[in-house]
Amino acid sequence: MSSNGKQKEQKQEKIVSMFDNIAPTYDTANRVMSMGVDKSWRRKACDLAYAYYAKDSIDKIVDVACGTGDMMDFWRSRAEKSGIAIGEIVGVDPSQGMVAVAREKFPSFVYHISKATEIPLEDESSDILSITYGIRNVVEREAALKEFNRVLKKDGLVVILEFMKNENPSFLGKIRDFYMNKILPKVGGFISKNLEAYEYLPNSIEDFSTVANMQNELQDAGFEMLYTQSFSMDISTLLIARKK
Repeated sequence: MSSNGKQKEQKQEKIVSMFDNIAPTYDTANRVMSMGVDKSWRRKACDLAYAYYAKDSIDKIVDVACGTGDMMDFWRSRAEKSGIAIGEIVGVDPSQGMVAVAREKFPSFVYHISKATEIPLEDESSDILSITYGIRNVVEREAALKEFNRVLKKDGLVVILEFMKNENPSFLGKIRDFYMNKILPKVGGFISKNLEAYEYLPNSIEDFSTVANMQNELQDAGFEMLYTQSFSMDISTLLIARKK
């Protein structure tokens, strides 16, 4: 392995270890910091994806970087509300600590401890693949997007919710950045007793991609963009793309 490859692997391992550490308090910290507004973003992501896919029966939905399982539960509940039958909902995450919490909360789902670049599913086996607030934690993002394309059926959807870098923030965007950089780490650090983990969040956003770059990366990986929208002072962005 090259020195660059080893550095990437070490960085990925450090991120996974951090999530293992904060897993027990992750849900509480998230709800407090987002004031619950992330629920509306997740609902919209599911409802739009189901509308774009336009099928009343879906074999498999995969949630990558599934964490403690919340997005998987949104896929289930929104499908029930829309009368859509789901064969299987699968969670994939490299953090054993996070998946342990997910299994306790949602024991009926299927889980795999695995990286986003090594999803243990067959080619063209999945209808929808989501990754919510996890793509910026994937060090080898280009490889991960190609892996998403591999496991999706033709015309399958990839759904991304993420905190994106804003190169030219508006006044409201500057308020967002102040909250993310100054307030959020202290709140998350207090709840989790791990300040470093929540200082990582604003730093990871600053080091991450812009919306335009993310769209280009999806297209390069074999996807066609269907929908992009930012919510709540551009705090969160939803992207939906279809496998060509």
